[in-house]
Formats: sequence, structure tokens, C-alpha cells
Amino acid sequence: MKKIYTTLFHSLLMVFACVCTANAQLNRHPANVPYYHETAAKVNDLVDTRLDVSFDYQKSYLHGKEWIVLKPHFYPTDSVRLDAKGMDIKTVGIMVQGKVVPLKYHYEDSLSLVIQLNKTYTEKERYTLFVEYTAKPNELHDKPGFKLDGKGLYFVNPQGKEPGKPTQIWTQGEAESSSCWFPTIDKPDQKTTEQVSMTVPAKYTTLSNGLLISQKNNADGTRTDTWKQSLPHCPYLFMMAIGDFKVYKDKWRNKEVSYYLEPAFAPYAKQIFGKTPEMMELYSKALGVDFPWEKYAQVVVRDYPLGAMENSSATLHGEYVQKTPWDMIDDPNGSGGTTIAHELFHQWFGDLVTCESWSNETLNESFAVFGEKYWNEKTYGKDDGDAKRYDELQAYLNNGTAYKQALTPFVYADQDGVNGANIYDKGGLVLTMLRNFLGDDAFFKGLGLYLKSHAFKNGEVHDLRLAMEEISGKDMNWFFNQWYYGAGHPVLDITYQWDEATHQQKVMISQKQDGQIFKVPVAVDLYVQGKTTRKQVWLTQKTDTLSFDCTAKPQLVNVDADKVLITKKVDHKSLDEFNYQYHHAPLYLDRLEALNAAMGQQTSKQGMDIVLSALKDKYHGMQLKAIRALKIDSAEIAKAALPILADLATHDPNYPVRAAAISVLAKTKSSGYIDIYRASLASPSYTVKGAALTALNTLAPTDAFKTAKSMEADGKGQLGQAIINVYATSGSDTEWPYVINALKKGSTQAKFDLARGPLPQMIGRLDNKQYVLEGINTIRDMAISFKRYGITPKLITALQQIEEARKKLNDSASAAAVEDAIKEISQAKG
Repeated sequence: MKKIYTTLFHSLLMVFACVCTANAQLNRHPANVPYYHETAAKVNDLVDTRLDVSFDYQKSYLHGKEWIVLKPHFYPTDSVRLDAKGMDIKTVGIMVQGKVVPLKYHYEDSLSLVIQLNKTYTEKERYTLFVEYTAKPNELHDKPGFKLDGKGLYFVNPQGKEPGKPTQIWTQGEAESSSCWFPTIDKPDQKTTEQVSMTVPAKYTTLSNGLLISQKNNADGTRTDTWKQSLPHCPYLFMMAIGDFKVYKDKWRNKEVSYYLEPAFAPYAKQIFGKTPEMMELYSKALGVDFPWEKYAQVVVRDYPLGAMENSSATLHGEYVQKTPWDMIDDPNGSGGTTIAHELFHQWFGDLVTCESWSNETLNESFAVFGEKYWNEKTYGKDDGDAKRYDELQAYLNNGTAYKQALTPFVYADQDGVNGANIYDKGGLVLTMLRNFLGDDAFFKGLGLYLKSHAFKNGEVHDLRLAMEEISGKDMNWFFNQWYYGAGHPVLDITYQWDEATHQQKVMISQKQDGQIFKVPVAVDLYVQGKTTRKQVWLTQKTDTLSFDCTAKPQLVNVDADKVLITKKVDHKSLDEFNYQYHHAPLYLDRLEALNAAMGQQTSKQGMDIVLSALKDKYHGMQLKAIRALKIDSAEIAKAALPILADLATHDPNYPVRAAAISVLAKTKSSGYIDIYRASLASPSYTVKGAALTALNTLAPTDAFKTAKSMEADGKGQLGQAIINVYATSGSDTEWPYVINALKKGSTQAKFDLARGPLPQMIGRLDNKQYVLEGINTIRDMAISFKRYGITPKLITALQQIEEARKKLNDSASAAAVEDAIKEISQAKG
């Protein structure tokens, strides 16, 4: 699964982790008390699952018939327990000579079926259960707003009452929510083959795991599609997607690769997903294990907030991946490229080999994060891969609680769950360290051995260690014990001392963290008289003193020269040394460390040199950081930087760099750049257009307003936001319908940004009281719907701004409406 990196959805991810754990344990433990999460005992094993399902769109029900083939795992048994959450159970029986023989069962807390079999079965015997049932996901979790409450099956606009939104059905099984739409043993260490027959209105397209083996038109205007996957996988990876999709068929080697999109985006399928076969080839060759499934499909659905889900052979994406070429022009890595790579790598790590328990989930998610960064590195260059890894490091370090939990946790409270910043952010970086230590050849051969040894089975972290040890011949317990089974990371303080008499360079490295002292290999590069010498050392103590013989004082000592160590560090280099590092050390992170050191000292000679050099860096990500860090209020900085910015705004090949440069130029409020803004309004990039319109608004609001009116029909992305900002400055009742329509159509994050940004200013100025009330109620509804995610205080502040403005207009009714809205928010349940 791919998480989305926003403030709002980070909290959603944490809620998801907690809910998954709570569902898995059936609330047998207090949610706030840490306990050992044992792997569920395997009494029976799934072998094959066959489903025949149809849908009630009016009630959002699924009507199902299921045939499940099972066998005792080892010991003889006369009973079986199936997870089946919130269903109406109509028939439970066993198949005997083609007929259903009823069985006795107990439906425990509407969560699990405890079934008494017709005899005692041994591990060499198989039996087939039949269950007829109705799944009622919306009644299982009947709460306002979309929440990740594990209901497994989602109906989108099922009655077609929401204008502009398609009718769809899709599933989300991770962690243990597939049992909300079919009875199963809903554990990650179960594997089963699968066949799903879906009866749907004939106008709709279906997708599931495996291959489409038959389609049958029915007399009632429906069609039954049957999908079959002959390769075993986990129940949480079962999927269905049903809707008005157009299918673009691609190919990798001899396997079909297909892309399912809404009709409006179908012409852009190749541009959105077209690098998928290239990714499949890269991963297959690197791992020495070919893409394992019968086909690979990707479908885009509405209302899916977590990014994407790696269902075996059929990944489901959220709608943010679905873009036009004009949207994609601003993304140097293509539309959703990182997410597409992430979910594809899961087809090996998570799907082919699945974590044995959720405590071992790092074997799923950390690998997918590693895989996406590996794609970035190999396709867009090492700078791009390293930049993305740096973002992961910051997400982990800034989490606040991740350092307290091991990457492979077994003891934790359900309300804490498995920390997402560990299994995503830290976990991918741990794999990068392992790759660096072993070298690419041994590392990827180790991954290949792990995959081949556990294909269509499950793995634990120790299995990964054993594979790496077998290939490399190295004992790796030290690595796995501290990075997988221990918590935290080293916090380093690095100081330097040169002894002219002995020509020795000393480096003192202290570990300041609480808890374990880390044993880590570190590369140290010494730059002496134009030559670079690498020393490989180990840190093993609370404080390590390293001594190196040098012919002269080094211009630079670069500790962790490969920039792979997971650490928070204070590096006591001089700005001179950081300047040397920027211009001579080879990596993006070398240059970024220098830029970060220079940000607070931009007016110094060395600091200015670093910042100005970074404005022209070879990697666009570095340019963006430098542009955003500029202290343009300094006359000295402005004199040196503004000509560079003007050139970037006009000529840089990267559109986000152009837009960022325009935004900084706008802060000067100098009319000397107005021609750049006007020319940039013709850019093919919505980001550049948006920045140019916003900049024009600071100098010529009347011209900006006229331009905004002329661009309304094309107001997408950042341009649409800029138009709204212009209207917040100069618009009136006439522009309100455009603004509120944009708000209703926008993503949740866009709505939040608008509501806490320019929207209150405009609402405070409107004449039409109905429009004012509409704006107040819209912000109120958002605050209530997302109260549990911590954004309510900022939306209340927005309402208070409206109240203050309406009072100045003597509009007591609207001011009272704000007070009522705030009361409703306060009284609403979070």
C-alpha cells in the first residue's frame, strides 16, 4: 500500500494502522495496553476460494455464494473458524457428492463463524464448505464521511445521485477487511487460489485478480464475469473493481498489462501508466525473479484516500494518479510514477512472498518504498533517488514516536499499531544501508534467494537475514538485531581536530541517543591536496575517536561519505568546508548538507556562494530548495540572486523551478518583472501560469482579475488556485459560483487548503447572504467530517475570520450563523 504524504492523510494512515490491529485481535486486549502480538495458530489452511457475487446498489449490499476448499494444517480437526464480519449468514454446509449438507455453526459476535464439520479431518484430506451470505459493509460501519474503518467493500455513488461522480464498487482488503465481503481465514499467513464471478449491470467493466476466463450476458440486462487466479495469494489481496472504465491494453514480454481509467482520461492511459512495462523489466532483471503473476492491471477509482493498494496482479489506485498531459507536464517523473513503482514492487514483496504476520510488515512496505526509490535512481538519476530517500529520512526523524518502536515490533498497544513511519520511511532506508554494506551484486542475489525460497508462501525478517547470509557469507545478526529488532537510530555529534605536528586528522564521533549504542560501518572520505582517499571504519562506542595520517590538512573530511546512515547529526564543519563539500563531493546529499548549513549564513561569502550555486544546480530538486530558502529581503542577496531568478523564471526547462522563481520575484513587488509574469501566462504549465497570475495580482490586481476571468475555463491545478486567490482579493458575488464549485470538486486536501486560506476573505466580503451561509456551512461540514483528524481548530479560525468581517458589515445574521456553526462543530463527535 502506498501512503500519501500530506498532513491530513498522515493521520489517516495512523488510524488505518490502529484499526487493522484492532480488527485482527477482535478487541481481546485493552487498546492502550502493550502486549505480545502472537501469530494466529494455523488449525486449517485455505486451499481454494470460489465466489459468486451480485450487488444491491440501492442498499449497498453484496449477495454471495462461496465454496471454500480447506485442509487441516497438521493436527486432525473437526471444526473450522472463518472470519466473517457483519454479515447475514443464510446457509453453511459442506459439499458431499455435489450436494450441500448443512452444518452446525455459531456466529460469534457477528465477527467469526465457528463451524462444526461433519467428521474429523486429517492433514491429508481436503473438504469444501459452502456459505451463502449477504455482506452489509455500510451497516457494519455506518458513520458519516469516508473513514478507513475496514469495511472492505465500498460503493461509490451507488444510486447515481451525486452529479459528476461515477458509480463504482471497489474493495480494500488490507489488513484484515476482506472478511467484510466474503468469509475466509483473514490472516496474512494464509494463501489460496481464487475464482470470482461478478454479476453486474452489463454497461459496467469489471476487474479482479488473475485472468478473465468467461463472460455471460444474462436476460435481465446483467452480465456475469468470471476471473480466476491459479496462483495462491493472501485473502487481503483479493480485489474487485466495477465501474465505467475504459481499458488500455499494453504488454510486458508475453503478458498482458492493462490500464483501467474513467473515459475522460482514457486517451492519456499510456502517458499515465506507460512506464509500467519498463518497471517490470527493471525489477525482474534486478531480482532475478520474473514478474510472477498471470497479468498485471491497474485501475483508478474514486474516493480511495491512501494512494494505492497492491492487490495481486490488479493494483487499485486513488484518482490523483488520473491526470491529463497538461497536469503531468509539471511532474518531471511522470504522473504517479512513484506510486506505480511502489505497488509494482509489492507484486514480489508482499504478494509473491507475504509477511508471516503484521509484526513483520516491513517485509511488505519497506521493500515497496525501496523499490520506488530504486526506480527513481535508475530512471531519473542518483540525485533523484537520493532526494526521495532524504524525504523518507526526514519523515521518519520528524515523526516523534517512530524511534520508540522497533521496525519489527511484536509488543505494542493496539491504539499505537505498527508505526507507519517505521515500516515505510525507516524500513526503505534500512534496506538501502544493507545494499550499501553488501554491495549490489550480493544484495540483489540475496533478495532473489529470499523470493525463490518463499515464493507463494510467507516470510519473516529472519528469513531475509538467512538469505543474505547464505549469499554473502557474512554474519548479519549485528545488523538485523539493531535495525530490525531494536528501536531508534544514532544521533551523532561530529567534531574535527588537525594536529600539524603529527600530520594526523582526528575525527571524534559521539552517539548522543538514549538506548542502544549502534555498531555501524561508515565510509570516511579525506580530501587532501586535490586527491580523495576513502577509509572504511566502524563506530562501536559511545564516543569513537578516529585518526588518519595525512600529508596535509584535509580541505574536507566527509563522514558517512555514501550518505546512507539513518541518523540525526550535528556536523561541526566550518562553512568553508561545507562550501568545498558542495563543489567537490559527488552526491546530492553532500550538496544538500552544504546548502542547509548555508541557509542561515547567506550573507557570508561562503554561504552566498553555496546558495547561488544551488540556484543553478544540475538537479531541479536542489534548485527548488535554494529558491525557497533565499532571504530576498537582504539587499546583498537580492542583488546577486534576482538576475539568476529572472533567468530561471524565463528559461529553466523544469516548470516547477520556473514557478518557484516567479513566486520569489513577486515578493519584491518590483514592476521590472511584470513582463516575465505576463509572458509566463502563456506557459503550457498550470503551475507556472498560477504563479504568474498570483504575481501579477500583487502589481496589477485589475489586470489580474481580467486575466482570471479569461482563464476560468482552463482553471486547473495551481492556476485554479491562483484564480480563486485573485477572486479573494477582487471578486464579488458574481465569482462565488466558480469558487464554491471548485471547492466541491476539489480533493480533500485542496478543500482544506482553500478553506483555511483565501476562502474566508471572500466570504467576509460577499453581498449575497445565501452565498455567505453556503460558505459558512461548507466549512462547518468539513470541520465535522474530519474532526477526528485534528484539522478542526484551523477551520474554526477560518470561521472566526468570517465572523469578524461580517460584524464589520453589520451582518449580525451571518455572524450568528458562524457562532451556531462553531457550536455544532464543538458538539459533534470526533
